[in-house]
Amino acid sequence: MEFTALQIAQMLGGTVEGEADITVSGLSRIEDGKAGTLTFLSNPTYTEYIYQTGASIAIVARGFTPEKILPQGLTLIRVEEPRLAFARLLEAYAKMMAPRPGIHASVISGHNVLIAPTAYVGPGVILGDGVQIGEHAQIHAGVTLADHVRIGDNSMLYPGVHVYHHCEIGAHCTLHSGVVIGSDGFGFQPNAENYYAKVTHIGNVVIEDHVEIGSNSTIDRATLGSTIIRKGVKLDNLIQVAHNVEIGENTVIAAQSGIAGSTRIGKNCLIGGQVGIVGHITIADGTKIAAQSGIGSSITEPGTTVQGSPAFSIMDYKKSYVAFRNLPEFMKKMKD
Repeated sequence: MEFTALQIAQMLGGTVEGEADITVSGLSRIEDGKAGTLTFLSNPTYTEYIYQTGASIAIVARGFTPEKILPQGLTLIRVEEPRLAFARLLEAYAKMMAPRPGIHASVISGHNVLIAPTAYVGPGVILGDGVQIGEHAQIHAGVTLADHVRIGDNSMLYPGVHVYHHCEIGAHCTLHSGVVIGSDGFGFQPNAENYYAKVTHIGNVVIEDHVEIGSNSTIDRATLGSTIIRKGVKLDNLIQVAHNVEIGENTVIAAQSGIAGSTRIGKNCLIGGQVGIVGHITIADGTKIAAQSGIGSSITEPGTTVQGSPAFSIMDYKKSYVAFRNLPEFMKKMKD
């Protein structure tokens, strides 16, 4: 499918500089753009490539001023925020490539299942009793939805996602392959013989709207009540969220992080990769945690930035690290 520069500019609320009727049928990175494709320039690091790109159309900021001659025939579309504009195009492209609504013949379905007529349910999907799937939702091959699971409108579950019984997924959510929602938490109670008796988890997981969860991440069901992922949360790949955790709105967590049970994380937090957070603590709104940090106690001051294991104020950490790197020299001087 081809689109003109004018059509794309109208879609993005931008203005055309060049040939308004030039057409593109694909997207490309700016460093290897080809004729008939559209690219974008957002990061100044890549500015040099716009003077070499073979793309037909480039999305740029309204204030972009070329310092060299642009390639002949390159049309610019000027917008307020090029990266966000390009993201909108990617989203539109994905929607065009989406499968048509319908239920594959190989789907195994329980009793009282409600599937919206605009939803897609792919091959090999297993649906338990009382499952509900909303409008324009996409449930891809090999997904398992256990009894009484609810999937909101426009949510997408990629192949191999498993959602245990009574869990709820909101609208506009994306769960990537290998995600497991609602498995039991790590709950065992030792007795006098040091035998670990399993604590049965009878709660669920509630995921609100506009949440994205990366591949092979797991979110455990609550012992009682709900493990809650608030709206707008973004979780990277390979993340473990334990039972009864609550993650606040618009918090972002990078890969390989783990959160122990009953911890409350505030809204608008940024948590780096490989961060470990103990259970039964509170993380204040707007907290930033650097990668590979260990959080062993509550962070109560909103907007705090911490680093280290155990973590403390990032400025103090940097000062301490400078001293740590110089320890061999200090030790030598002391020995001398």
